[in-house]
Amino acid sequence: MNNNIPLAERLRPDNLNDYIGQQHLVGPNGVIRKMVEVGNVNSFILWGPPGVGKTTLARIIAKSVKAHFFTLSAVTSGVKEVREVIDKCAAASASMFSENRPILFIDEIHRFNKSQQDSLLGAVEKGTVTLIGATTENPSFEIIRPLLSRAQVYTLRSLDEQDLKDLLQRALKTDPILRSRNFDVQQLDALFRFSGGDARKLLNIIDLIEQSTPQSEIVIINDEVIIDRLQENPAAYDRNGELHYDIISAFIKSIRGSDPDAAVYWLARMVAGGEDPMFIARRLVILAAEDIGLANPNALLLANTTFDALSKIGWPEGRIILSECAIYLATSPKSNSAYLAINSALEEVKTSGNLTVPLHLRNAPTQLMKEMGYGKDYKYAHNFNNHYTTQQYLPDKIMGHNFWHPADNPAENRMYTYIHSLKNIDQNGNSSDKTYNS
Repeated sequence: MNNNIPLAERLRPDNLNDYIGQQHLVGPNGVIRKMVEVGNVNSFILWGPPGVGKTTLARIIAKSVKAHFFTLSAVTSGVKEVREVIDKCAAASASMFSENRPILFIDEIHRFNKSQQDSLLGAVEKGTVTLIGATTENPSFEIIRPLLSRAQVYTLRSLDEQDLKDLLQRALKTDPILRSRNFDVQQLDALFRFSGGDARKLLNIIDLIEQSTPQSEIVIINDEVIIDRLQENPAAYDRNGELHYDIISAFIKSIRGSDPDAAVYWLARMVAGGEDPMFIARRLVILAAEDIGLANPNALLLANTTFDALSKIGWPEGRIILSECAIYLATSPKSNSAYLAINSALEEVKTSGNLTVPLHLRNAPTQLMKEMGYGKDYKYAHNFNNHYTTQQYLPDKIMGHNFWHPADNPAENRMYTYIHSLKNIDQNGNSSDKTYNS
């Protein structure tokens, strides 16, 4: 066998029984296995991280149903190439020797722009081709809606530890080159950690270790050897990809859930992955207002200071500032009452429309406006005891409506008590009425 062919390519399976992982799709009750068994494959998109078998699965399907298999890479293909390959598919479909619709496999389909994706619609809708797309990005963000409505989305998962063990055993037992060597497998923790659920990475690591070990020596697989050969473990992180959104989501939810340890861990994942620190800081400012809010107004001040400090300090020291802010926010009391209040008010605006501003609250910069009653009987709060007096501020239709509902925490309890004490004092007649017109 040609030793120049990578192990991942040498070991690529050609049937579902040898395919490792994704049992929810290709297992005995999996939807893709059932499609293959029936011999009727519909268009679909495979969504999952790199190295989990998207391309391999598409090839297995085509071979299993005896369909012509055409491929395109969204990185190198434009509308012209798409139309050319669709014409080839149409010719193959019309062939008297064709048993099934040709399968058009498009790798990294999320990189196609709207016009390129549009060029696929007709062929998919007419049944000229069965489209199988592969993407590492969330299809709901990257694939146009008309195409999504014509193609089911199936999610592929990172390989778990057992899948990786099975893959390693298969490689050692079936690959002729590996079988010709003497392997001593001692530890697998580093191998699995460096692989990160990616079959291709695992096989590439085994390939590297085998090729860098002299033929006269035993090929040892343990943590020390793997770390020595690889030197470093690049963080699995894509600043523009799905993992970017997943990790920032985990970070925000950990802070919201008052778990400082989880917050710092997810922060470290972003720092190690090269995330833009200003992106992290912006999200902390939003979180401080949305999830901590009135329970601890200082949180917003610290988050905003963190944002400013990062622009002055930069990297790598900025990671310390982000860590301080994340821990402070995670350990702060939480309230989303301000967030809920503005959302509730926006819903009311959407429902009731442009309600009239009460006359006494209107500005009266001209004599005519004053004569029309603008600002008449407005009570200037500072002219009253405690700087408060009862007065209508909402439009007539929604007078008395409450948008802010204080959360149960010391800060908002004090606010609530203060406001209601003012109302009680005013109702007991303890204010002096000094009308003021602006």
